[in-house]
Amino acid sequence: MPNITVELLTGRTLDQRRAFAQEVTRNAVDLLGARAQDVRIVFTEIEADHVANGGVFSSEDPSRAEVVGKFGRS
Repeated sequence: MPNITVELLTGRTLDQRRAFAQEVTRNAVDLLGARAQDVRIVFTEIEADHVANGGVFSSEDPSRAEVVGKFGRS
């Protein structure tokens, strides 16, 4: 039984998460031989000021401004 954990910045819609889960499940079935009902996916949403890359919070990183502006706030 594959257990898959996905960490995302907050802001993805239920439809986006559903589509992602369906595709990941399909690939787990195709590539790993798992049964679809046994593929477990857990989404963890992260605020942009709760994660840092290279010592810089995502909420303060100009190179991440576009994605943070779109997804980084609840």
